[in-house]
Amino acid sequence: MILITGGLGMIGAQTARALVELGQEVVVTAYRRTEVPSFLAGKVLVESLDTNDRDAFLALGKQYEISDIVHLAGTIPGEDAVDYFRTDLTGLLNALDAARAWGVRRFAVASSIGVYIGRPEIPWHEELSLVNVEYPHLIIAFKKAVEPLVTHSLQGTGVQPVLLRIGGTWGPLMDPESPFNPIPACVSALRRGETPRPIYDGDGGDNCYAPDTGHAIALLMTAETLQHDTYNISNGRRSTNQEVIDALRASVPGAQLDVIPGRQNGPGDDPYLDITRLTGETGFTPAFDVADAIADYLTWRTTNPR
Repeated sequence: MILITGGLGMIGAQTARALVELGQEVVVTAYRRTEVPSFLAGKVLVESLDTNDRDAFLALGKQYEISDIVHLAGTIPGEDAVDYFRTDLTGLLNALDAARAWGVRRFAVASSIGVYIGRPEIPWHEELSLVNVEYPHLIIAFKKAVEPLVTHSLQGTGVQPVLLRIGGTWGPLMDPESPFNPIPACVSALRRGETPRPIYDGDGGDNCYAPDTGHAIALLMTAETLQHDTYNISNGRRSTNQEVIDALRASVPGAQLDVIPGRQNGPGDDPYLDITRLTGETGFTPAFDVADAIADYLTWRTTNPR
């Protein structure tokens, strides 16, 4: 059985869905939000868990035979950076304690495309050395620190670390007003009959639909062998806002979109992730292009608030 912390969030739920489709038994944990999305109802076991509660975390090993862990649980930083780091670090350390105590096969943890910031090469690939820069968000700073913490904590334990450098992901269950991707907010505005915030048609970058992200993680967790401990997770291509605009206009006839020609921050190339390693070792190929993703998300939002 595979345990997914944060398993009812956007990426966690899609990972659970993909694992179930691959024939795996899955238990997911959630803390504040415990609504089970329709595509998981009756298909996974759900446990309420505060990952900061070490005893409660370890007790899961008495209820279930956990073979692998995907640690995706995390919080959104508030004003106090130390409080954020303390909370998410405690949850990570408890998950690592559980992995070692239970002797699981693999321990996968969410990292981020943001760890590559500062590298001029595009696309970004796993062989690039990470550089010291000032990160634009506390989450990225934490994700970079997570990687060596996990690999060092699991050395000599027999548990294989899998560092998931997850690219720009969006889709069902994402906060409709998230600052990390403009598409959900744009769709919400259109559904309200409003004109979304202006869109620069030349902007873009790494933009993967959540079901593809979940499928990629599931393939890594079920692969017979893995040759590395770090994998880029995305669709392996650069997309543009113009593709999003075209897809929205095709799927929402009469959509009023305020489009600004060019790029918000001037000329340049938007980075995206190279997934050669992921594809070579798991056979992963994305199922959704931009148009397919927009159409699927619009259908989802007809009956779901996020």
